[in-house]
Amino acid sequence: MTRMISTPLQAAGLMVLAGGCFALVNSALQAATMLHGASAATVTFWQYFIALLFYVPWIWRHRGAVLRTGQIWVHVLRVALAVGGVQLWTLGLAQVPIWQAIALILLSPFFVTLGAGLVLRETVTAHRWGAVILGIIGGLVILSPWSDDFRLAALLPVGAAALWAASSVVTKRLTDRDSTETVTIYLLLLLSPANALLAAGPGFALPTGTLWLVIGAGLLTALAQHALVRAYGAADAAFLQPFDHLKLLFNVGLGATLFGFLPDGNMWIGSALILVASAWLLSREARPPSAAQSA
Repeated sequence: MTRMISTPLQAAGLMVLAGGCFALVNSALQAATMLHGASAATVTFWQYFIALLFYVPWIWRHRGAVLRTGQIWVHVLRVALAVGGVQLWTLGLAQVPIWQAIALILLSPFFVTLGAGLVLRETVTAHRWGAVILGIIGGLVILSPWSDDFRLAALLPVGAAALWAASSVVTKRLTDRDSTETVTIYLLLLLSPANALLAAGPGFALPTGTLWLVIGAGLLTALAQHALVRAYGAADAAFLQPFDHLKLLFNVGLGATLFGFLPDGNMWIGSALILVASAWLLSREARPPSAAQSA
């Protein structure tokens, strides 16, 4: 009984830990880029290269998985999409407040739903379309393109959400034929070289005062990813989703404390719409197929 009770609680704790780590990562990235003027491409390279070093022992243990693929170019496509996502994300943090960026990244699941229907040819039911539309309305409320304060830079986190969603759709296709170890190792090994190509222009040097910010971001990225994988391995996604949404509060709190970024009313309204749409989608997807069809 203790084991049955503790495993979901441990998974929830790991999800909260991951969210807290990602919030600290975002704060470090914003400080390095927005306050110290570091290049987003340079910061992104070092962040993920340091995270890669954390995984070297695991990669070595599973090195044989690298050869077990017949879809190398699909792996390359997935990495290209992931690289585009992380680059746009860091570039967005260099220009828009954390609260706006993290609220807009919540749109990613809705882009995944679109991609699953258009690319994977999965059935997109009426309630899925309803959730997607409600989520997009929430994103528009946060962006407020009709406002005089709207900036095109606010679209960068939306672009990151779309590219990460596309990467998730490709990952789904990859895992139909390749093991989880193969898919993960190719991402880890190809991410840093791709980021290095983009960082070659601005260079690899970091401004004074940003070294420890970037090292911390890299180590926390590795820790957050590890906690995330363990959490999803111990509990269902539907159970973990509410704990994942706590990252919004973590990022808003740190943004207000460290940078004085106070969200406006549109953020809370738009985020509420996105969270309601996400909860609705998850609750319907969690039902048995027969119940979902009869509802």
